[in-house]
Amino acid sequence: MHVHCPWLLLILGHVALVGSSQKWTVEHPQTLFAWEGACVWIPCKYKIPAWNSHLDGVLLYHNYNFDNHTKDFKGNVLYNNTKIESSPSEQGRVTFWGNRENNCSLEIHQIQVTDNGKLGLRMISGGDKWMEELHLNISKTPFPPYIRMPPEIHASQSVTLTCRLNFACSRYHIYLKWFLEEHEITSITSITSITSAPDSTQNVYTESELTFQPEWKDHGKTVTCQVWNSTKMLSESRVVLDVKHAPKEVTTVIQNPTPIREGDSVTLACSYNSSNPAVTSYLWSPRSGDETARGVLRIQKVAWDSSPISCAACNNHGCSWGAPVSLNVHYAPRAVTVLKVSPSSEIHAGQHVILQCSFSGSHPPEVRIVWRKNGSLVQEGKELSFSSISPEDSGKYNCMVNNSIGETPSKAWDLQVLYAPRRLRVSISPGNSVMEGKKAILSCEGDANPPVSQYVWLDSSDRDLPFFSQKLSLEPLRVQHTGSYRCQGINKLGMGESPPSTLTVYYSPESIGKRAALGLGFCLAVCILAIWGMKLQKKWKQNQSQQGLQENSSGQSFFVRNKKTRRTPLSEGPQSQGCYNPAMDDSVSYAILRFPETDTPRVGDAETSGAQGPSPNKDDTVTYSVLQKRHVSDYENVTPSHPEDDGIHYSELVQFGAGKRPQAKEDVEYVTLKH
Repeated sequence: MHVHCPWLLLILGHVALVGSSQKWTVEHPQTLFAWEGACVWIPCKYKIPAWNSHLDGVLLYHNYNFDNHTKDFKGNVLYNNTKIESSPSEQGRVTFWGNRENNCSLEIHQIQVTDNGKLGLRMISGGDKWMEELHLNISKTPFPPYIRMPPEIHASQSVTLTCRLNFACSRYHIYLKWFLEEHEITSITSITSITSAPDSTQNVYTESELTFQPEWKDHGKTVTCQVWNSTKMLSESRVVLDVKHAPKEVTTVIQNPTPIREGDSVTLACSYNSSNPAVTSYLWSPRSGDETARGVLRIQKVAWDSSPISCAACNNHGCSWGAPVSLNVHYAPRAVTVLKVSPSSEIHAGQHVILQCSFSGSHPPEVRIVWRKNGSLVQEGKELSFSSISPEDSGKYNCMVNNSIGETPSKAWDLQVLYAPRRLRVSISPGNSVMEGKKAILSCEGDANPPVSQYVWLDSSDRDLPFFSQKLSLEPLRVQHTGSYRCQGINKLGMGESPPSTLTVYYSPESIGKRAALGLGFCLAVCILAIWGMKLQKKWKQNQSQQGLQENSSGQSFFVRNKKTRRTPLSEGPQSQGCYNPAMDDSVSYAILRFPETDTPRVGDAETSGAQGPSPNKDDTVTYSVLQKRHVSDYENVTPSHPEDDGIHYSELVQFGAGKRPQAKEDVEYVTLKH
């Protein structure tokens, strides 16, 4: 690729002809460019120094030289017109477009590479002659254009690029195209094409201007200007855009393996897509760590709630911030608490109760919730429901929420179930049996929430005792305290009553001794009174018997005898007499008493006495009987006074008959015979 000067220096050659004293003024491009097969347009203007002179002839030499011998120019003549009459005038490959006054323009067709070199334009006006030198630069192929850019391009600012080709020829039409990264630029830019004027003697060129606003993304891209004829591209030229801009597409890159856990160390790097010029510094927001290298930030022990972090890259054109990046820290569930969903007020036994496990956050969000009561597993799930809560459900509840990172327990939540007093019982200290004189404490024990506010004590007769505390103290104990006791507990939710508990108070040894002595004394008194009574009764009976004997001394008896039959007299003695009571069944013995007139020896027994002989006086003889009854009385109207005497009855001694009693001592002998 050849680079040519964008401008041509115009050298006004004033060639002094031999014998001439003045110079011509000729204007034209110093060098003309073309390629094989094209044409060359040579714009030219002249001025003849002589007054009122006209151009008479024109010759065009190729690679000419001056022959000092002949004093004339020699070379390949391309055009020779010694008499200019009309324009244009064409000879061979050359066309003269000038005139006789000031225009000396030429056009050479079918340029060949061999045309490269020096041209000489020989102009003649009368006797005045002038030789003007110019150069042809002919290439084998079309040469590339030249792209001119401003010294500095800034992103988003308008800029104009110029593509110039030092070639223009009316018989060889060309045009320029712009491309950005192989894409033709047509609509988003302003393109202006300029071709040098035919009468311009400064330069011969074809030019196109591209005006647009490059973006930072255009930095480093290639802009191409192509030369086209009617059928094909002839040549092209490329430039790379140097778009100045602040760092673009800044991003914060997490260099740790994911996921990041709470407490991990995290390294972040600040990267960017493009920066022109290069990045000079970095900024971090928030700056929660230390920058270990340019664009590298290290955070020690990252928090679970770390804020998103962004970085900025800076150069001479400013700083560009990247979008904040979340560290996406994984952490165990946080702020786990137990909430009471229902009821809204205090909890009473029997109510429907719902507890809910709440937590502020968990990452990852997939969690497992476990409920525990007093440390023991209850169930799983977010809610813990009691369809009809009971006092036994009271306790300290907490829920455990865990995810793949860890487990977090809630604080223990004290579930208080309010209920009326229940399970009341009376406990007696020191025991259910207590000695009199000691102290007994009766305690009313049971469950209640809220605690019992009032106690009522009742005895076995359901009488309220004037005690209203939890403990009933009995001191000193008396036997009268023996009995059953009940208590009632009352709180704001209701009343509960205990079953009866029996307190037994027994006598002390002192009381037992006193009472035993008193009992013995009483028994002794009763016995003494009984004995005296018996004696008095016996004495009374004796008095009554004597009184009866006296009343019946006329032969009438006070006693009413049962019917008796006479027994057959015993064979042992005919003197034996008596009455037989069949009811006695041989339980009656008979004795004959004799009252002697004088003292006589004492008789040994009844039978012996009877055997001694008959009574001297039958009328003075009485029969005295001793009766032992067996549950049948001998007398209908006499009740025995001493049953314990085995029914022995003594009859009264009655003196039968009249007469004077002997003065001798009367002895009575009693004989009792029991069979």
